[in-house]
Amino acid sequence: MPTNELIEILLHGQVETVSRMPHSSNATFLVNVRCNDKEVRGIYKPLKGERPLWDFEPGLHRNEVAAYRLSEAMGLGIVPPTVLRDGPFGEGSVQLFVDVDVQQHYFTIFEQREDLHDQLRAMCAFDIVANNTDRKGGHCLIDADDKIWAIDHGVCFSPDFKLRTVIWEFGGEELPDNLRAVIEPLIEAVPLDISALLSSEQVVALQERAQWICEGGAFPIDRSGTRYPWPLL
Repeated sequence: MPTNELIEILLHGQVETVSRMPHSSNATFLVNVRCNDKEVRGIYKPLKGERPLWDFEPGLHRNEVAAYRLSEAMGLGIVPPTVLRDGPFGEGSVQLFVDVDVQQHYFTIFEQREDLHDQLRAMCAFDIVANNTDRKGGHCLIDADDKIWAIDHGVCFSPDFKLRTVIWEFGGEELPDNLRAVIEPLIEAVPLDISALLSSEQVVALQERAQWICEGGAFPIDRSGTRYPWPLL
């Protein structure tokens, strides 16, 4: 189904709760979204279900939407279609549910599929620009077509550099030209549909991170050994 059609269904379809997702720190629901004769499954994260965090303002669901829009603006297509809308428990994000191999995660993909490393490099660059503070191995998924997807972006876009990720294997490598080309435009301007979801401080910080990785010209190295999420999966 074309992405624009999926977005229309996610935005305007009737949302029916199927179940609560296990092992989630915030309220997260598997839902069916029906629009006319078409139906897709989604992941619904309502604002009302968020646990307060000392270092992030309420509204993590807006970061989920901003992450999707950033992925699209960069031409990476690694975040499943995600929209901001009302649902059974009020405003939240609804993201397309992607069927994946649940036995696979970042570590298995990296070790077993060298042919997919460029997709992992793209995710690494995306996480730096988005300032992802929680890229666990289990937030990196692969579908039947060998496409890698990135999920769970509620704790991104902090104005303070808080990068925590499991993706450090590319540290020291030169930033590929194709990734530099999609990051550099963000230095000059962040698209309005993204900046509208963020504070002015978050937008400026995003531009600074884009400039930092482009000027550095390489994937960073975690010399502290502390910039890992927990648990790793």
